[in-house]
Amino acid sequence: MGETITTAIAANQGDKSSGRPGKRMSVEEVARRLDIGRQGVYAMLEKGILPGIRLGRRWIITRHAYEQWERTCGTRDALLVPPTEVMVLN
Repeated sequence: MGETITTAIAANQGDKSSGRPGKRMSVEEVARRLDIGRQGVYAMLEKGILPGIRLGRRWIITRHAYEQWERTCGTRDALLVPPTEVMVLN
């Protein structure tokens, strides 16, 4: 049983020796990537700016959801609106 739990934890965290990332990101990792403090990340999660799921006192941030958010500059509908329909305001 302990082996199964260890395997599940290793699969989530990635293989540290090979440098492969896990499926989830820590608040500290997001803070480093955005160059902000941990409290700023928590505030963005609370406001729904960053994609995350709250489980009790913990936040779960999946790497896939974060990287999609990062590619679209945080806009939820960026992939739905063709570039020709974007309005520029002066």
